[in-house]
Amino acid sequence: MEVVRMDADPSQTYRPEAGAVPGKPKADFRNYTDGTLLDRVYNTYLLMHTHQTVDFVRRKHVEYGACSHRRLSIMEALDLLDNLVDESDPDVDFPNSYHAYQTAEGIRTAHPDKDWFHLVGLLHDLGKILALSGEPQWAVVGDTFPVGCKVQKSVVFSDSTFHDNPDTRNPLYNTEYGMYRPHCGLENVLMSWGHDEYMYKVMRFNNFSLPPEAFYMIRFHSFYPWHTCSDYMHLCSPEDRRMLPWVQEFNKFDLYTKSEDLPEVKQLRSYYQSLVDKYCPGQLYW
Repeated sequence: MEVVRMDADPSQTYRPEAGAVPGKPKADFRNYTDGTLLDRVYNTYLLMHTHQTVDFVRRKHVEYGACSHRRLSIMEALDLLDNLVDESDPDVDFPNSYHAYQTAEGIRTAHPDKDWFHLVGLLHDLGKILALSGEPQWAVVGDTFPVGCKVQKSVVFSDSTFHDNPDTRNPLYNTEYGMYRPHCGLENVLMSWGHDEYMYKVMRFNNFSLPPEAFYMIRFHSFYPWHTCSDYMHLCSPEDRRMLPWVQEFNKFDLYTKSEDLPEVKQLRSYYQSLVDKYCPGQLYW
């Protein structure tokens, strides 16, 4: 049966000006209505929205919370992403390692005085190594959303992908607040499991010497319904609202530096190695 996809990404904010990315019109970013990659993207979200439940997320927190699965340096983890193409991304069809450098270099150009912010660009998707360790991509990539409460319309493909998710039949999880209290804070909200939360756990466990804003950007950079569509504000604390502009600033570079014009990684590697040595050196626990 053909699926009619009428619930594409509603986000219109933080679009770049025309010509900001050479050869790519601004309307083509996050295009969830047509394109050569749409079937792949839609099927990834269908699986995600079917299987990401409260119970599933809680199990993953237990499974990965101790960061006891492997030892890797940052650069070793980044090299692994040479082997990963994100199946949820409608914008690119090249290895995720290039996207890391594109994001970092965009931030470096706009914020030359904040070397820690440059490193955030490099780090932000490293949690996707989960997809190279046996986890399906629907449990690793894509936009995140809170589980345990009503799904908002701003979630990509919200109207056509949640019909087989068992949590949608649990009355406790289908009100505006669900299992949460008003303004409880995002730190107390269970997000759909993926690379954001995993990398945040790795950073905390290994005591990265980065400012709180860096941890926050990593943890919530895929939460588009919140940082781009202003949904789920009823769950946010004052600290969430204070951090929101940082996540929005990061989002510009995460999305709109994507281009088929790939960076010369060999020329950039020594600079980013120096940042790794400064903020998160050595063999880390993952």
